[in-house]
Amino acid sequence: MEAGFSEMRNELQSWDAFWRRIQLECQQLHTQLLKIREYKDIQEIQIKHGSSCVQLTEQLENKNNDLLLLAQSQEHQQEELNKIRNSVYREQQSHCSEQERMKTEISDLTEELHQKEITIATIMEKASLLERQLKMELEIKDKLLAKQQLLDFRYKVIKSENTHLKGMV
Repeated sequence: MEAGFSEMRNELQSWDAFWRRIQLECQQLHTQLLKIREYKDIQEIQIKHGSSCVQLTEQLENKNNDLLLLAQSQEHQQEELNKIRNSVYREQQSHCSEQERMKTEISDLTEELHQKEITIATIMEKASLLERQLKMELEIKDKLLAKQQLLDFRYKVIKSENTHLKGMV
């Protein structure tokens, strides 16, 4: 997309340079026209109806025609330049809108990610707490089991002694 903007910008600059050259040529032609008119006036004073006057008039008419054609071309170039400027403006607006949309989307996703990170941290905290509780319960059960085994062993010893004592009586 940036390459498209750069290409359009280059084309616009090219049209601007072309437009400036046309304006310069118009000024030069206008200056020449003024010189021709001065020359014509001088010639008319010197020669009232000579061939030089006809040639100058023809040259003047040719220059006038050239100026008219150049003015028409200039108008056409200005229209093209305006179209290109409008196109570039629309593309820039579209690009800016797309950037804003993407910024908003990134912001939303960042917020969502932040919320998920908080949730994960909370779950990890709870999991750690549950793990500690399970370890404590397991230790308690291991102690109770050891106590139960000790009591079973004592019971068997007492039962054995009891049986032995009954046998003696």
